[in-house]
Amino acid sequence: MAETRALPPEALKALSRRSDIDGLRALARHAGLIALGVALVLAARGSLWVWPAMALLGAAEISLFSPLHETTHRTPFRSLWLNRLVGWVAGFVLVLPPEGFRLFHMAHHRHTQDPARDPELIGAKPLTRGRYWLILTGLPYWWSQILGLVRTAAGRDRSLWIPAADRPRVTAEARLYLLLYAAVLAFSLATGSTLALLLWIGPVALAQPLLRWVLLAEHSGCVRSNDRWANTRTTLAGLVLRLLFWNASYHTEHHLAPGVPFHALPRMHDLVSGRLAVLSPGYPAAHAEIRRTLA
Repeated sequence: MAETRALPPEALKALSRRSDIDGLRALARHAGLIALGVALVLAARGSLWVWPAMALLGAAEISLFSPLHETTHRTPFRSLWLNRLVGWVAGFVLVLPPEGFRLFHMAHHRHTQDPARDPELIGAKPLTRGRYWLILTGLPYWWSQILGLVRTAAGRDRSLWIPAADRPRVTAEARLYLLLYAAVLAFSLATGSTLALLLWIGPVALAQPLLRWVLLAEHSGCVRSNDRWANTRTTLAGLVLRLLFWNASYHTEHHLAPGVPFHALPRMHDLVSGRLAVLSPGYPAAHAEIRRTLA
């Protein structure tokens, strides 16, 4: 794409190298945080300390969106089967089937900030101050995602970004997810177990606002044009958020070269930072910029 011509071809080639080791290292770190969260929730069960423990676990689980997102580009791992497996598990946790999401996300990259063709904008209500705060609760996400999953499983999803040849696979994936969710529910009811609520449903519900906080900053308040230097925001996040979200804050860099793996985005940022049109010094600053654009 023309926007990446600012990078010498040899530099872009070096940045685009994929590695199972780098991906597995990040995955192990993420899995370790989830394991810590699980241990804390189980230890705090029955006390008020269970709420902060669930919030910590939820932050680790909800940020699985980042490896899911990366696997749609097949970049975090060199091995295709690893990309597919990690994407499938992360998608299950987030109620976001990976095949359907991959088609959605590829269309978003092709038509970023085009109100008529970007799936993130098609049919979306204007972002007002009231809607901004509502989105941050995560409630619209869960409502649309669960209804969308049921509609897709019923074979009624007619989204323009899903080619006819891919519909059977996307439908089958949604049906399998629903079957597995039903199995978890049936097991919980039959045994009286609250583990799914304590270790999954509760945590991801508590932490969904964190994910909305990160994702809203990616394009909100940026120009509606096909200029990828200006229609996307890079946010200079702290170390914790960079690790938790697999360097997703370097979002302009990602849109300029989607084939660059997450672990190489900081190096790419060093090469292109001088040309970025929208660069925020942190998420609070990014959201302050967004709110200034709202009615």
